[in-house]
Formats: sequence, C-alpha cells, structure tokens
Amino acid sequence: MDKRQTEALMTLQNVTDTYQVDTPPRPPSFPPAYDLAPPVDLTDPSVFSSRGDYTHDAFAEMREKAPVMWHPEQVGAGFWAVTSYDLVKQVELDPITYSSQRGGILMTYGQEDTPRHPLLHSSSLNSLINLDRPYHTTLRMEHMQFFRPGFVAELKKRVDVQVNELLDKMEQQGPIVDMVETFSAELPLFTLCEILGVPAEDRPKLVHWMHFLENSQYQAQQEGLGNVTPEQMMEFMGEIQAMFDYGRYMLAKRRENPQNDLLSAIANVEIDGKPLSPEFLDGSWLLIVFAGNDTTRNSLSGTMRLLTQFPDQKAKLMANEELFPNFVHESIRMVSPVTYMRRTTTTETELGGQKMAEGDKVVMYYAAANRDPAKFPNPNQYDITRDNAKEHLAFGHGPHVCLGQRVANMQLDSAYRNILRRFPDIKWTGEQSLAPSNFVHAISSLMVDLGT
Repeated sequence: MDKRQTEALMTLQNVTDTYQVDTPPRPPSFPPAYDLAPPVDLTDPSVFSSRGDYTHDAFAEMREKAPVMWHPEQVGAGFWAVTSYDLVKQVELDPITYSSQRGGILMTYGQEDTPRHPLLHSSSLNSLINLDRPYHTTLRMEHMQFFRPGFVAELKKRVDVQVNELLDKMEQQGPIVDMVETFSAELPLFTLCEILGVPAEDRPKLVHWMHFLENSQYQAQQEGLGNVTPEQMMEFMGEIQAMFDYGRYMLAKRRENPQNDLLSAIANVEIDGKPLSPEFLDGSWLLIVFAGNDTTRNSLSGTMRLLTQFPDQKAKLMANEELFPNFVHESIRMVSPVTYMRRTTTTETELGGQKMAEGDKVVMYYAAANRDPAKFPNPNQYDITRDNAKEHLAFGHGPHVCLGQRVANMQLDSAYRNILRRFPDIKWTGEQSLAPSNFVHAISSLMVDLGT
C-alpha cells in the first residue's frame, strides 16, 4: 500500500487522490486455478445488448468450470470474474480484503491518458459507494434516515399517486406503448427527486440530463469518440456543466436553509468536524440519482417481460395479492438490474481455490450468482413462490448493500399492484431494445399492449 493510500485510512481524502491507477494488460501474478478461457468477452457492452439473454449460458459455464476465472482486458490489467453465489457473498462480506476505495464499481477506470470528462470522472469516484470503513459507515449513517421503513412508507403514498398519473397517460397513448418511455424511465426519477428534495418545477431538468447522458453514452459507444462532431462535444460539455452547476446551487441553498430532505443531509454532513469536499458533494447527490434510476427502471421493465413469458406466475399473482412481496424479490433476482460490481484486493489472498495478489481486480457477477442452482434450484424458472427469493444478491450484500433497496422494492410493488389492477391483460409485445452496457441490464425500449 503506497503513502497516499495509507493516508486515506487516517482522514477522509478524495478517492480520486487514493485509488489504484489502472495498468496496461498483463497476465495474473498467480496462474489461474481453473482451465477456462472466457466464453464471451465480458468487457464488450455489445455482447449483452446483442444476445438479449444476459449471457446466462456463459455464466453457467463459468460457475461450473471456473467460479473464479481470469479475464483479460484490452485497456486494463485484467480481473478475476466471480460467478458463484457463495463466492460473491464471501467477497461482499470481507471489505478489508476486498476494497472499494482502492478500486470499486467499474472493472476499469481507464488508463491515465483515457479521454474522460473531469467532473464526471471525479463525481463517479468521490462518493459513498467507493469508500471503505470507517468513513463509509459514517457517511452511510447520515443518509439512512431517508431510507428507513417509516420514511419509505410515507414516500409510497406519493409514489402511488404518481404511478396512477403515469398509467393515465399510458392509457391515453395506448393500447400499444413503450413502457420504458412512458413509465419505467419516469417513476424512478420522480421518487429520487422526492427523496433528494428537488423542487417540482426543476424536475424536468433532471429528467433531461439523465436522458441526455444516456443518449450520449450510447452514441459514443456505437459511433466511437472519433466520430463525435465539435458541435456535439460543445453541447455535451455545456449540459454536463449545467447539471453540476445546478447541484452545487441546490446544495448551497440547503446549507443556508436546511430542509427535511437528502440534499440537506448531504450539504450539511461533517466528517471529522469538516464538511464534505466539493468533489464529494458533487459525487454524493449524483450517486443517488444514477444508482436509483437505472436499476429501478430496468427492474420495472424486466418484470413486465417476465410476467408475459411466464403467464402462470402472472395468474398466481393476480389471484393472491399476498404473493406481492415475494413476487418483487423473485422479479429482481431474475432481472438482476446491476450485472456486476468490482473490488480490489488489499493483500495476497485466496478465493475459491484461486490465489490472488495484492492489487488484483475482483469483479462480482450478480447476474450469475442470482442464477446459481446451488442456491436457487431450477434458477431460470420464474417462481414467485420461491422460498428463498429474498436472498438474491441484486442489491449486493454486507456493508455495501444497496442503501435504496427498500425504495426500489416499494416502487416495484406499487407499480405492479396498480398496473395489474388497471390493465389485467397487459403484456409485452416481444419488441424490445437493449442498450450496450455490460454494467447494467439496460432495457432502453419495451413495447407493451395494455389490452384495453
């Protein structure tokens, strides 16, 4: 561990000052214990969007033949891909050995000379999710009051109203509509704005920026950065700056006049008697938006697909509303909206019979763990009565378990209680689009027939 990483244990420093810099491709320090080359290139976003099946066949082969498999990278050192339920859980429960602060979330941050927007890069690293103890725990507790059962129960009342307003609009546009555009992309942003305390008149701005970022990301992946015009680059830079300016403006307002919302908690928190750095302030509020938007949106859309593919389960649910809580857990297990999360080893260690060196990257595949037959018998069967559906790892596990899981579960419950009540014959038409992403199961379009 170098000097800057040692200092990070003594005071809260920006993660951009302490993380392990990516190195060029290299073989692993210890030879792979399992003899398996990657069945698919897990670094290639198009692998996930083109196949449409979440590479479950490849994950099954990896779980069986190499539950800890070395995967090379073109722009990074390579990583250990972990696919079994028990081993993913083991990594999650050992944050001392498997660090988020040395390198978490994405499998690579890119080389030092990789073109990237400085504000987006900084905010993606300087946030709660990339901290280790003790500061991860301290900052997490400051957020907790907005995710406790009582707060979520009150929030659900407002979510129920918004759900029905969105369904009204769907009905007006129907009977065939894009569920992502008309519903799944709208509900999570409404809910997040309610938690953060974004005024109603400002919410269209946030919706615009989220859609703009997604479209820019997909365009860059499909066309390549070299094909981006100067005009597009200027527009991108302007929109990003406007988004950060807005966040800083709102956080300054909440420091002057705190409210009962998460923006106020972020603006006024002190760690070791000091307020958060500007970089952490940028990252803290954007983390809530990014983490809560994609995941819930894709769970909402993916669940509609499941109910259409498994009509017997839909019939069971409509016949017995007591199944709704377990239906939510099983739906999230099957969809697995976040494909993976990364950690970085802080010492030489062993996992599942595989020796690893200090500084190795470890990527936990939740989508694979949630289909592990050793944990979930007949894992590809959507079964809303599954006894252990609640034990899925889609929200992670241990100290880094998703802070917003209650909110995500609540939105899925509210959405489908109302959808099935109003449109009992609703179904997916079979038409969908998956955006190129190896990080989230990115359903960019899902056409549904309301059956009205």
